[in-house]
Amino acid sequence: MSGGDSSSDRKQAYFGKLIKLLEEYPRILIVGADNVGSTHMQKIRMALRGKAVLLMGKNTMIRKAIRGHLQNDAALESLLPHIKGNIGFVFCPKEADLGAIKKLVSENTVSAPARAGAISPCNVVVPAGNTGLEPTQTSFFQALNITTKITRGQIEIVSDVPLIKEGDKVGASESNLLAKLNIRPFSYGLKMLNVYDEGSVYAPHILDLGDELLNKFKAGVRNVAAASLALGIPTLASVPHSIVNGYKKVLALALETPGYETDFVKKFQASASAAAPAPAAKGGKADAAPAAAPAAKKKEPEPEPEEDEEMGFGLFD
Repeated sequence: MSGGDSSSDRKQAYFGKLIKLLEEYPRILIVGADNVGSTHMQKIRMALRGKAVLLMGKNTMIRKAIRGHLQNDAALESLLPHIKGNIGFVFCPKEADLGAIKKLVSENTVSAPARAGAISPCNVVVPAGNTGLEPTQTSFFQALNITTKITRGQIEIVSDVPLIKEGDKVGASESNLLAKLNIRPFSYGLKMLNVYDEGSVYAPHILDLGDELLNKFKAGVRNVAAASLALGIPTLASVPHSIVNGYKKVLALALETPGYETDFVKKFQASASAAAPAPAAKGGKADAAPAAAPAAKKKEPEPEPEEDEEMGFGLFD
């Protein structure tokens, strides 16, 4: 088999696997994979085993596969704008706890040294205290304007030193100093970028909202809707209720108008007829109800005695 055929077979196998995952899993965590090595990636796959499926790949191949599958699932088009950079997909079952999977992926990180030329993902602070270095190495600290003193034959940093800011490029001096102090300030892992949930795409921090906070939010939306309906001011929370109430009024008017029939009136009448209880068979328990009615009627209070009536007539004589 030629190399070209082998490459084509691998692409087809990848397309088939991606399409199968898209069909099987309706929820996806979109993750960034910068500075994540193959060994670390394998550990993450093992941690997710039985809970989710991690799939990496070239963006061009992912886009091509998704575009070819849009005729079967048009909602996948919302994924396309987010396929950029070094990203991957964590496919999650519908019943999975996305918050738990996000936490599992986010916590699976490895520490790394600050290499010269790298962009710092966080602020780096060198703590005060004894460094364990000999006085002959004070030049490292002097180059970075770090105040030190000699204590018991070793260099001691006087106070905490903010060395690198998040987003700054790591210089050679900072890298050498951190290596001397055996400080590995960076940690790398899969970074949560977006969440795809059955056609909707939202930020991953939404998954950190607890049930209590969500319940408070729902209660607030209900209060806004109630106030909006009472004041007659349309809002996003009240519009769905206004539409439903308007539909009910139109339906009620249509039902009360003789000879007026539309599709939605016929559907309502058909559903109402289907929901009505079926008449009981003759001689069944249902016949007992009409029979009981006269009996109940007989127990009604008797009319006022005739004496009262005669007394009443007597008053008008």
